[in-house]
Amino acid sequence: MATNTANPDTARRRQDLRDFLRSRRARVTPAEAGLPDGGRRRTPGLRREEVAVLAGVGASWYQWLEQGRDITVSPQVLDSVARVLRLSGAERRHLYVLAGLNPPLRQDAEELGRTDVSAGLQRLIDAWMPSPAHIMDPYWNTVAYNDAAGLVLRHGRPGVSPNCLIAFFTDPVYRARAASWEENAPSVVAEYRAAWSARPGDEGFDEVVREATACSEEFAALWGRGDVQDGGQRRKEMNHPLVGALFFETTQLRIPARPDLNVVLHNPRPETDTAARLAWLTSPEGRRGGMSSVAG
Repeated sequence: MATNTANPDTARRRQDLRDFLRSRRARVTPAEAGLPDGGRRRTPGLRREEVAVLAGVGASWYQWLEQGRDITVSPQVLDSVARVLRLSGAERRHLYVLAGLNPPLRQDAEELGRTDVSAGLQRLIDAWMPSPAHIMDPYWNTVAYNDAAGLVLRHGRPGVSPNCLIAFFTDPVYRARAASWEENAPSVVAEYRAAWSARPGDEGFDEVVREATACSEEFAALWGRGDVQDGGQRRKEMNHPLVGALFFETTQLRIPARPDLNVVLHNPRPETDTAARLAWLTSPEGRRGGMSSVAG
């Protein structure tokens, strides 16, 4: 915890820590905590000493923590306290912040349960038509996409990997269409490394990296550079066989209710006629032309 008690922000954070721990302790009944006399106790909430015993910490230490004193805390101890106080994932991260530690990553598979993309999220990207949009999981696997993403970016096409990183390096049709492929490849790999490093020990990322390395020498060389870059807006140019050049700004958006998912929106650049070309491509006439003229 910070040592500058004169700092107003520090003083306010410690007061918030006191209030938060006391309120969380008051809502847990002795019976819920599994105490032997839990069913007979009339006093609501847990005592400080009980929290300390159940969390495996010293009673004085927990008292100092709840008082907001300048003491050393560790993630392991805070996790024990969070378990005893039956904190939700959001409350646990809040406790870390109040105690002066970086909050842990949200473990969505555990907190929210792995569910399919909701109908509302599918409607969100469908409403982005006629521009391409898709939704990725943490490993960049496509879990949903709209029709334009299938027509322009080849999402859902037979033989194309559902993982966006692997498809970027292994789909020859996408690469032939992507005029900005060479320019964007280093950034794509650097952004994936940033996502990978944010979840150390996650086998899901390691599996994707192993597969991409085995499939693409170009990926292996770029991965070996060790570059790291946060995701953001990227310019992309695609040459579609039916409508010609398409110019996009791509943006990744995190969903607060499902931060394990990213919505990737392709926005036509305003100085181009991309929007009009997409409107035709996704029209019934354009779809008929695509079925008769484009393979894959």
